[in-house]
Amino acid sequence: MTGVTEDSARATRPTGAAADPTDLLDRDPVDDDPDSPARAAWRRRTAIEMAVSGVIGLFTSFVLSIEAWHLAKDPTAALSCDLSSVISCSTVALSPQAEVLGFPNAFLGIAFESVVIAISIAGIAGVRFPRWYMLGTQALYTVALVFAWWLFLQSYFVIKALCPWCLLITVTTTLVWAGLTRWNVRDGHLRLPGRAGPWARGFVASGSDWYVTVAVLVLFVAAILLKYGPSLLAS
Repeated sequence: MTGVTEDSARATRPTGAAADPTDLLDRDPVDDDPDSPARAAWRRRTAIEMAVSGVIGLFTSFVLSIEAWHLAKDPTAALSCDLSSVISCSTVALSPQAEVLGFPNAFLGIAFESVVIAISIAGIAGVRFPRWYMLGTQALYTVALVFAWWLFLQSYFVIKALCPWCLLITVTTTLVWAGLTRWNVRDGHLRLPGRAGPWARGFVASGSDWYVTVAVLVLFVAAILLKYGPSLLAS
């Protein structure tokens, strides 16, 4: 009927009538109400996970910024995390990759982590942000994720030295990004087309996305051990 919206058509469907298959594709297979107590509790847990990772990342960024300050005063200074020829924060910190924008990358970490901590604390308090804000945050932290992994790959293949604090930043950034993506997918901010949307929401709601996150981190650790192995602590 001309002028009848999809919602009104659903509302006028006779009781007991078979559901339209397109309706089922749009429905969340776990829960439909984003304001339900169960969804609010899930969102709070996700925000707590993000806040913990963000706080660890912020602390790590502060440590790296202090080390950068020490090296700026004395490039020959030995740092507490210079444990071997492979585990060497000073080697990484003195490389060009450590100052991509002309200043220590740790300052970027402080900015990124501060943003995500603020959003996480608000989420714990039950604040719901508009879609544009959550998508903007997703885009911002996706840049942070790509940057963190790029720095790891540079250390792994080019610099051939690893900084424990930088490795920790890679892990926390991955965890925060996973939490933020989980939040945006289930709340419908990130909308995948067709059947992918309900499937993704169900995948996240079931907690299956955690297997993917853990698998990525296991591969991360395995790659380090396979490449360097015993040389990690060799002088």
